[in-house]
Formats: sequence, structure tokens, C-alpha cells
Amino acid sequence: MSPSAPTTSVKRRRFRRHALIFLAVAVFVTGCNTVGYYQQAAAGQYEIFSKQEPISAVLARPDTNTALREKLQLVLDIREFAERELSLKTDGHYASYADLGRRFVVWNVYAAPEFSLEPKKWWYPVVGKLKYRGFFSEKDARKCGARLVKDGYDVYVGGVDAYSTLGWFKDPVLNTFIDNTPTDLAEILFHELAHQRVFAKGDTDFNEAFATAVGEEGVRRWMAVHGDAKTRADYETQLRRKDQFVALVMQAREDLKQIYGEESAHAPRTVEKPGSETLVAAKRSEKEQVIAKLRADYEQLKAGWGGYAGYDHWFKRPINNAQLNTVAAYYTLVPAFQQLLAQNNGDLPKFYAEAKALSALKKEQRLEQMTRLAKAPPNAGLTVAR
Repeated sequence: MSPSAPTTSVKRRRFRRHALIFLAVAVFVTGCNTVGYYQQAAAGQYEIFSKQEPISAVLARPDTNTALREKLQLVLDIREFAERELSLKTDGHYASYADLGRRFVVWNVYAAPEFSLEPKKWWYPVVGKLKYRGFFSEKDARKCGARLVKDGYDVYVGGVDAYSTLGWFKDPVLNTFIDNTPTDLAEILFHELAHQRVFAKGDTDFNEAFATAVGEEGVRRWMAVHGDAKTRADYETQLRRKDQFVALVMQAREDLKQIYGEESAHAPRTVEKPGSETLVAAKRSEKEQVIAKLRADYEQLKAGWGGYAGYDHWFKRPINNAQLNTVAAYYTLVPAFQQLLAQNNGDLPKFYAEAKALSALKKEQRLEQMTRLAKAPPNAGLTVAR
């Protein structure tokens, strides 16, 4: 066996060493009270590693079912396209497959105060502060969420079908997302590969919006080559509906910011404390009215979609500040990235370079520039400060 193809036992030893180093560093910098959290993180990542198998081996097995075989072959085509047409380096990512035997790979916990849209943040080694806490166990995630509810937070716990290790490990294709439609599968892979192209430490909104913009642009280019007119039209319809849904959520957030006395969901601010029980009750009532209006607006929007109910699952849950923040994190800054791509005439390497320059700025400077980009008219020719 060649040196480039280590045995499974060797690979496992390497992974255990990396996981233990990660855990040791995490414990050293965070203290004993978070040891359990990082232990489950290391164990969860090891489970993924131990169950993965090269896609070539899965395709070679005679017992691999036809549906999985076709999807894995599609993944190989998408990887090639990402490298060739999108300048996204696959570097061994999504060349293996793992069946975890569950619907989601991780569950994320989001939290925000009852009368504020300022999300609770958790600090992590290397990546800094993020707006969510991830668990490989749904039970553990819900326990964390329950503790935060007791502390007075609005909480949202949601399953995640894919995530990126930012190049620390070679991410495999998972059963949690392999059954998506071809366009959704392509968007997931482009999105996750984008995280490895540009990443701003401690800035969830920037990172997720960048990856979202790359994912959507990538699918458009993928469909221009591999899709027919109907499939391309269906995808554009999907994006329009998503934009309409996001607009409703953003408007609700603006209405809530007025109630909470928050000028911006991003800029630093002093949040007015509710005060008396009467004021608390009044704010709670106004909050409920905004959420009720959001639900009513969605029903009206859905009526114009000809029966499409793709967002019903989102509205079936109790809506709160934390859940609203999950949408904002992924989409608030997408228009700014779309503008940046347009300014670079669709040249992805140049676009990535500009985005990387933004990622190197201090967070306040980066937000200021992103705000300028989002508000600029098409092809305004703004330059990114370095």
C-alpha cells in the first residue's frame, strides 16, 4: 500500500491524536466547566471519521443501492465543477461518504434575551465567538436549551444536515444531506466549500452570508451547464420565495427593534431594561402582536405561491428572537456580497480576494463596508478598504 493511502487503523490513530490535541487546547483555554462540551465535540467528530468510506469504494460495492450510487456520482461531478468553474478547492473534501444513522449531524442552540435581538455568543478556540452552540446529540442540545430558557432566554434548537470543519479535517458527504435534490445538494457543497475560501474569525453573519452568496451563484452556474430551462426556472422561483420569506422576517425584526429600543441588530448599543411589571407586560404584548402579524403576512404571501408550503415547518414552531436571528445570520449580508460580485463582473477569484480583504478588517470596519455595499446601486464601483 502506498504512503498516500494509509490504512484505516493509521488514519484512526492520526484522528485520535488530532482530537486529543484539540481537546487539550480547548480545556486549557476554557476551563474545567466546558470540558464535557469539548469531549462530546471530539467524540462526535471521531464518529464521523470512523464511519466514512471513500466514495470510490462505495461505488464499487455491488450492494450499493441505485439511488445512493447516482447521488454519489453526482457529488463527484459537483466537486469537479467547484474546482474548475468556481475556484473552490475541494482538497480531499467530500471524497468520502458516512452514514451516521440519524437525520441530522449536529443540533445548534441559539439564544437571545426576551426583549433583545442581540444573540448570545459562545467562544471557541481558533474561530472565536459564534452565535450558536453545536452538539452531536439532540438530547444534549435540548438540555442546553432548557437551561437557557430557565435563565430567561428565548431559545431555538434546530438540526443541521451539513457543516464545515474549515479544513481541519476532510469533510465527508453524509447521509444527512445526500438525499437532497440535485440543486440543493450542489448548493450545500458549494456553501460548505466556500467557508474554507474565506472566513472571518468570530463573525457568524459575514461567514454565513458569504457562503450563502457563493452557494446560490454556484448553483446558477451549475444549472447553466447541467440544467434545462424548467429546472433553472424552478430554482429562480425557489430563490424568489426565499427572498420574500426573508423580507418578512427582516421586517418583523425591524418592528421588534423599535419595541426593544434597539437601533440596529449589529451595532453596539445599550438595551433599555423592561423595568416595571406593567412595562414588561406591555412589551410582551407588543412582541406577540409583531409575531402574530408575521404569521398572518406569511399566510397572505403563501396564498400567492399557488399552494407552495415550503416554509410551513418554520412557522409551526413558537417564534421568538432566537429563531428570527437564525434567518438574519444567513441572509442579512447576502445583498452586500451580491453587490461585491457584481462589481467584480462575476469574476469569482477577484470576488474572493475582495471578500478575504474584508475578513481581515476589524469587525466594526467590516460591517461599515458591508453596509455601504448593500446600500449601493448596482455597479456603483465601490472599493474595499484594506
